Amino acid sequence: MFTVCALYHFTRFDDPAALRGPLLDLCLANGVTGTLLLAGEGINGTVAGPRTGIDAVLAHLRALPGCADLEWKFSEAAERPFARMKVRLKKEIVTMGQPGVDPRASVGHYVAPADWNELIRSPDVAVIDTRNDYEVAIGTFEGAVDPQTASFREFPAWWEKNKERFHNKRIAMFCTGGIRCEKSTNYLLSQGVEEVFHLKGGILKYLEEVPEEDSAWQGSCFVFDGRVSVEHGLREGPHGLCHACRRPILPEDQARPGYEEGVSCHQCVAETSDEDKARFRERQKQIALAKARGERHLHADVPGEGDGA
Repeated sequence: MFTVCALYHFTRFDDPAALRGPLLDLCLANGVTGTLLLAGEGINGTVAGPRTGIDAVLAHLRALPGCADLEWKFSEAAERPFARMKVRLKKEIVTMGQPGVDPRASVGHYVAPADWNELIRSPDVAVIDTRNDYEVAIGTFEGAVDPQTASFREFPAWWEKNKERFHNKRIAMFCTGGIRCEKSTNYLLSQGVEEVFHLKGGILKYLEEVPEEDSAWQGSCFVFDGRVSVEHGLREGPHGLCHACRRPILPEDQARPGYEEGVSCHQCVAETSDEDKARFRERQKQIALAKARGERHLHADVPGEGDGA
């Protein structure tokens, strides 16, 4: 069993590049795999490995400048959810593309999972899902607004076009683990929205703490690792991944027209060219050969650069 650790923290790193090497070396030495993103605004990512290795990485991170209050969320995976370890330098640890946004200055009101249902069921509250369209497609909270954005970078433009819909409403926002809401609530405050709330710890914390029989959550929660989705109690969900478009699919989707393992699914079959599909078939062939040798092909890995925590 592998310990999966999702984390993020906003703090000022004057020289993120100087942090990369020691952090990568530590992860490799302790059998930890996954993705960590470093930027001037902090750190974000998801890693997995033996609990002793994860503990060593967390101790290292908490010793970094401004990271003593780093928070994280643990879950478990039966199989290693990442094939390799990546520590990447980025302009932002979650990309919104708004230079003036700074969660260290101000964010919305945190709402504990135990209090979330009461808030979102209030008639004067509009609930907004800040995640990507393919994430929302497999699960969301009852009554939530889906902006249908393909990436978090699109959220500010969506808000500008739709803000009049939410006149005289309190705004409640949520995402997988909280990081996107740190930025989106700061952004809404800068736009003059006075009452903004967000789910503390995100969907993952809600699914961990709120009993299924009391839940306002519907469906599964997409995660950026080999499990693809989780459900209440953070148990592994039913979804697989189309390795052509990186969207989640259910087992029954493999029987739908357009599905070819590693090449296309019903969601993307019309989005790629014949040349693309030929390239994907060759990649899938290499993955199958690696599997036959008892190895894991690197291209079978799941990207871990989404919400992180």
